[in-house]
Amino acid sequence: MCTLRILAHLPNFLKLYTRLFADKRVSWLPKAVLVVGLLYVLMPVDALADLLVPLGLVDDTVIMIGALWAFIKLCPRRVVEEHVEIIDQGG
Repeated sequence: MCTLRILAHLPNFLKLYTRLFADKRVSWLPKAVLVVGLLYVLMPVDALADLLVPLGLVDDTVIMIGALWAFIKLCPRRVVEEHVEIIDQGG
């Protein structure tokens, strides 16, 4: 049930991350956290080899969720709220 709700909002999450990443009011640190998280997931060799399928996928998922969470937390709150409001209004 919760997973379906998250999936339904996935386009809005993608818009939010894209808008925040492009916003000049967001400093380099949150952007770097997001980029490092993406690079880790895309890297062919990581901490737990993807050959150990369950563990390899779990570590990638945990790193990506952590990077996404940290990105939002490190962005200025009022900037995040502004973008959320615009997205909610169909922007």
